[in-house]
Amino acid sequence: MKTKDYPLLNKEQVNEYHITAVTNAAKQLRDASSELIPTLLKECKNIDWIYNPLEYAWAPHAEWIRQFSGNGATTLLVGMNPGHGMGNTGVPFGCPEQVRNLLKITGFEVHQPDRLHPKRPVLGLECPKPEISGQRIWSFLAQRYGSVHLISQKIYIVNHCPLWMFNHAGKNITPDKLTGSAAKSLKLICSDHLLEVVKAMEIKRVIGIGRYAQRQVNALFNNLEVGWLPHPSPASPFANRNGGEDWRQAFELVLKD
Repeated sequence: MKTKDYPLLNKEQVNEYHITAVTNAAKQLRDASSELIPTLLKECKNIDWIYNPLEYAWAPHAEWIRQFSGNGATTLLVGMNPGHGMGNTGVPFGCPEQVRNLLKITGFEVHQPDRLHPKRPVLGLECPKPEISGQRIWSFLAQRYGSVHLISQKIYIVNHCPLWMFNHAGKNITPDKLTGSAAKSLKLICSDHLLEVVKAMEIKRVIGIGRYAQRQVNALFNNLEVGWLPHPSPASPFANRNGGEDWRQAFELVLKD
């Protein structure tokens, strides 16, 4: 739905439409992915635990959508799936410190997953442990654009898959390691969600963070500008090179606005 189809809407009404549409898309993704969890656990022998932050951390996630999806951003950054940050805060690449101090998302209740891995506690927004990937992304955006409101006028962030998954030892298992019919169904509903967000927000440019996200973006969008950003994970040699300066330059080049 394009805003030009609704000439009588003022800017505030258009923004409210974006927020409502993105919220509804997130609810659909939340519910559909949760329904798949039992089958995923049965079919995918390499995963033993699955958390869905859109369920237990819905309150801060909904606040993220409310504050940041209706301010006119036309560039969408797409990650793979939650890590420690979103797993605790419900915000994509949501390093807890950045969520509290930069995004000002505080005071929202985060519940517990139905099954809690002993090595993967959920401490919510007050979690003291940083997520380096999120720290790098949000620090760069704050330095480049200034205030968080100015960031939100340019950039919005989602993950392709909402599920945080581990094996018995607590090791992260990423979506590209899943097999079976449920995994295929999960990928489809995740892609449908991404299409809905792009449509609702009238996104003009989509940037995949990491190779997995790049593949999903390239497969879905042949009518938009698409790009790729190397993942900022501390496990990536490139992201760590020259104290992270090479990664920051790559981010600058892919934004080029």
